[in-house]
Amino acid sequence: MKTNYSSWSILLLSVGLTFGQLSAQEAVKGEIRNTQFHTAYTPSFQNDGTDAPIKNVILMIGDGMGLAHLSAGMYSNHGQLTITSLKTCGLVRTQSANNFITDSAASGTAYATGQKTNNGTIGLDTIGNALINMPEKLDKIGYISGIVTTDNLDGATPAAFFAHQQNRNMGKEIWKDISQSKLTFFAAGSKELFKKQPQSTQKAIEKQFTILNTPDIKILKQSKKAGYLPEQSKTASINKNRGNFLPATTQMAIDYLNDKQAKGFFLMVEGARIDKSAHDNDFQAVVREVLDFDQAVEAAIRFAEKDGHTLVIITADHETGALSLGNGNMATGNLKGTFVSKGHSPIMVPLFVYGPQSHYFSGVQENNDIHNKIYQLLSKSKNSN
Repeated sequence: MKTNYSSWSILLLSVGLTFGQLSAQEAVKGEIRNTQFHTAYTPSFQNDGTDAPIKNVILMIGDGMGLAHLSAGMYSNHGQLTITSLKTCGLVRTQSANNFITDSAASGTAYATGQKTNNGTIGLDTIGNALINMPEKLDKIGYISGIVTTDNLDGATPAAFFAHQQNRNMGKEIWKDISQSKLTFFAAGSKELFKKQPQSTQKAIEKQFTILNTPDIKILKQSKKAGYLPEQSKTASINKNRGNFLPATTQMAIDYLNDKQAKGFFLMVEGARIDKSAHDNDFQAVVREVLDFDQAVEAAIRFAEKDGHTLVIITADHETGALSLGNGNMATGNLKGTFVSKGHSPIMVPLFVYGPQSHYFSGVQENNDIHNKIYQLLSKSKNSN
């Protein structure tokens, strides 16, 4: 559906206010006065919604980012975000195969494989059979893939795009799956966790990937496959000096994958700390994480506009915190919010899309539908070349 700023914002406020009516003793209130504004980027929309073939897809997942979280970021940033400047939008249902309220493992698997599974499961179906993930599917038809996250590499969402494990807490087994994956690039966490893995796992990964601890562009360009694991951890909150890791590394990943001689690329980018901040009911951190995620989205949108054959999809794996919004002031960046949960909720999550074929994603759909539509479009583009 093509919609405008006012129609979707009214919808998200109505969803948030429903949960805001729960009893006061369950509520955790927060308030922000944002002082770190950024100017939202509005693309030309020249290639948006056309029937041009797709070469690249950038899937951007704001972990835990519900409608109210996105709205909070927008209202705190003078009423503007790059995400909310986009014209094509929808909603995503996130239920897992065995639970009305999903976790990141099941939802990540749905986005990564096109099939719903049980909570806690990474890359396997409900009876334990391995599911073919997006990088594995696309490798067979000439595409390359990458992931960028502010979580550790064995976090549930990024792991769903390369691992096949029964339980999301099987960290060592998930790390072991990296060397067997079809990824061309990954960036996550820090070198510290990598160094805690068994020597055999480290050596297997280093045999397949050039591991960088700093963003050395010269070495990166010379690498057939690369992994960026920063010297200092980038999994901390944006409030704790993470810096511009997510926007900068998103740009680095796009440039690296685009320079490769391939049919095209698939890139998954995760803003993981939106979820962790909402679990903590830290309203200020939620807003700042959404603003950081929006700047990563800007990097993707700018590339897509210039390239003309790139589709950018922005969504979430689930909502966290059952957040509602109170009074605010867009001119000053003031806003109040209330959480009534420290866990996930079944609230539908937002979906914004930019680029050729964007209309294909409008309306209400299941999370696994997103995967199936992406693969269908890339397969179609490959066959038309």
